[in-house]
Amino acid sequence: QVRLVESGGGSVQAGNSLRLSCTAETRAFPTYTMAWFRQIPGKEREFLTAIRWSGVADSVAGRFTMSRDAKSQTFLQISNLLPEDTGTYYCAAQKGVAGKGNSYYRMKDEYDYWGQGTQVTVSS
Repeated sequence: QVRLVESGGGSVQAGNSLRLSCTAETRAFPTYTMAWFRQIPGKEREFLTAIRWSGVADSVAGRFTMSRDAKSQTFLQISNLLPEDTGTYYCAAQKGVAGKGNSYYRMKDEYDYWGQGTQVTVSS
């Protein structure tokens, strides 16, 4: 079991950057693949990026950069924010490599643990 707590959301102007954090409350942090999803109003929750303990990351776009520290946190750096980035951003975790080879799980049902989400609002 792992509890995930996101932070760092807020209201920002388009063109700026934002860094979200996720704290994983588990002693087995290195054994989890971590991921970030977002849900825009009226749309399905969508995959953004994931990272394994090795530090190798998968991302849907260059504007989303994920990193993790050695203890308990993962980070999502979003650059050049757009109004359409407005939504709720979720941290997720899955035990193990969450994929095969260089391929990562990208479906929300493939991740067992979720945070409560943090709201990001981008104004033009």
